[in-house]
Amino acid sequence: MNKRQFLGAVAAAGALPSLCSAAAAKPERGPTLLTVTGAIAKSNRGSFDRVADQMMHRQHLSFDKAFTFDFAALTALPAVTIKPTLEYDARQHTLKGPLLLDVLQASGAQVGGSSKLVLRAVDGYAVAVAAARAKAQRYIVATHMDGAPMALGGLGPLWVIYDADRVPEMASRPVGERFSTCPWALYHIDVQA
Repeated sequence: MNKRQFLGAVAAAGALPSLCSAAAAKPERGPTLLTVTGAIAKSNRGSFDRVADQMMHRQHLSFDKAFTFDFAALTALPAVTIKPTLEYDARQHTLKGPLLLDVLQASGAQVGGSSKLVLRAVDGYAVAVAAARAKAQRYIVATHMDGAPMALGGLGPLWVIYDADRVPEMASRPVGERFSTCPWALYHIDVQA
């Protein structure tokens, strides 16, 4: 190998790490699991699209901007683990995921003391929760249950939930009355300032 070929090979080899890191910096995103709309400062997708957003259309939703999360984006946030007793079998289960308010912060949500969060499940179930309650009771967006990712068709892939066993006014209620503000199969949050 002559000197020119050697220097060219060294230059090319030196460029490979930067090319690889540039490719790694923009990995392909997975499918959107959660869309946050309303009082948000950031946006990583366009406005409501009647064709692409059929489930939202059928649930009479519309928005000018949104911030979306795929599974990797949600699991990249710091996770919290809780062990509430669930109404389905009256047993404790381990649920893990980021705090709901951390998810909202990542979306640039403008959450104040009087803010409400409308949490919507894929079946259309929707409930309004005061942001102050979500903070005080440490609601999480659970991505895992008992060590495994939650599946669509079960309680997942996302479930907004808190550890009702650790909240005295909720722990004193029958287990079937503790989770009315916790939609499973969550896919949309509307932040109302």
